[in-house]
Amino acid sequence: MTQYIATASVATGNAPRYAKQLASHLGRRSEIKELGEDIAIVLTVGECRLHSTEAALELTATAGSDDDLRTVTRVVGSHLERFGQRNELAVDWRFAA
Repeated sequence: MTQYIATASVATGNAPRYAKQLASHLGRRSEIKELGEDIAIVLTVGECRLHSTEAALELTATAGSDDDLRTVTRVVGSHLERFGQRNELAVDWRFAA
């Protein structure tokens, strides 16, 4: 089965806070897995792994189809941008070929 992947690096000094806020909000309708220091948000169509660094929140989205991957990136990206609106967070996804 082909795995579709997209990544994004969102510059912020508050990556752990945004990761927790995103997991808490999306966890109402999705499964949340703690993977060491990372968090995985498991949606019905795919998942997104969140990794915090000092300078950024690293996102890795995966799904079984291109359409499903676009759904995962849209859901996660739009919520994160809304939460970080005051700090002008922008999610620029890079889709693997």
